[in-house]
Amino acid sequence: MAEQIYSLGEETEQIEFKKSTGELKEAVISMAAILNKHQNGKLYFGVKNDGTVIGQEINDTTLRTISQAIGNHLRPAIYPNIKKEHYGDRTVVLVEFSGTQQPYLAHNIPRIRVADEDLVMEQPMYEKMLRERDSISYSWESQRSKYTIADIDQTAFKSYLKKAKKVDRISFENEEPSEVMTKLGLAENEYLLNAGAALFVNCGINELQMAKFASDERLTFTDIRRFTGSILDLADKAVQYIIDAMDWRVEFDGSLERKEIPEVPVDAAREAVINAFAHRLIESGQSVEVAIYRSFMEIYSPGKFPDGVTPEMFIREIRKPIRRNPLITRTLYYSKDMESFATGLKRIQDACDEAGCKVEYYGDEYGFTVRFYRHCGEGWGTDMGANGTHGTQSGTHSGMSYEEQILNLVRMNNKITRKQMAQTLSISLRTVQRVINSMDNLTYIGSGRGGHWEIRN
Repeated sequence: MAEQIYSLGEETEQIEFKKSTGELKEAVISMAAILNKHQNGKLYFGVKNDGTVIGQEINDTTLRTISQAIGNHLRPAIYPNIKKEHYGDRTVVLVEFSGTQQPYLAHNIPRIRVADEDLVMEQPMYEKMLRERDSISYSWESQRSKYTIADIDQTAFKSYLKKAKKVDRISFENEEPSEVMTKLGLAENEYLLNAGAALFVNCGINELQMAKFASDERLTFTDIRRFTGSILDLADKAVQYIIDAMDWRVEFDGSLERKEIPEVPVDAAREAVINAFAHRLIESGQSVEVAIYRSFMEIYSPGKFPDGVTPEMFIREIRKPIRRNPLITRTLYYSKDMESFATGLKRIQDACDEAGCKVEYYGDEYGFTVRFYRHCGEGWGTDMGANGTHGTQSGTHSGMSYEEQILNLVRMNNKITRKQMAQTLSISLRTVQRVINSMDNLTYIGSGRGGHWEIRN
């Protein structure tokens, strides 16, 4: 008897076929493209492009692997129906999916379905979908999540309550999570709203990426970390990462205790971090990022700055707040983690002005960045020398700046090494490198010991 051949017809703008789960990445891309065009669709594993059912081996982890790939790489999150179907002795996997939070991104790229192709979405279309989503009454943070009261991180929850009570902004007689979440408007019965899950559940809704780079470019990194979790937990991790990465100097004011001064005001960094989480476009699925460079550090939040306004307007003027996530910002206001009166940028600027730290704000169509410059405040002309004492970075030493002294050393020996410079000047090798990097008139020609320094007029 001839083997029966089953066919599911042709691929369409809402139906996609994949031969096996070896094409998971391509499958997620197709799902995003279909969602952006039609809001729902079907995808089969175990079917050839022409619709012929070939089946595939399915074990206990197959469906879980598909679910995890969709959950990890498709944003905003969706919750598809994944099941097995049988055609004779052949088994396929059917994924039925739907969503109304366009634009969707697969592996951080928006795509659109055209016939049976998944094309990268043009920027104007992406922006239009974002504007339409933001303008409708539907709010991502007010929708019910898949997480329940039982999923709350108790450590983060208790820490939040303690802070909120201390600043006297909430006072609940009953401090059971279900009672508190309901009164804060973050739950429906036993289910948390998306805002509640983002704030208090250690899940994949929030992602934080942090890295340190060897220079002022993203070329060589010396450390990189990635976390998922609740907003409150990730904000603490980000602030601690910045604190650990910063340089600190010591001042003595005549008392027995020394005073440790950070190169960037910690309060300003904390404000920038909590704002990055609270005001970001959570549905985009993109990470909040902390990047530490040699000369500056940046905190990036996905989601463009509101149209028609600039950061300077909120710093110099009294303006009404523009809240992308009002439930989240209101909850953080109760614990005084942030204020809800459009004063966050002003507090960052005021703290930096007082410390003499240069700060800049800039954004593009995808996100907003706060940049803090390092070693630019009052007192940062000092650095720990190679002999353990403090020397001047770019100030004076024996009546001459380090730039001048380095030039004199090069004039005497144009093959001198940086290490020899550091030893001669009794400063650290790091300081020597920093001073040289700031000099436009000194260049090293060649490589290694065979090269030499040249001084340009």
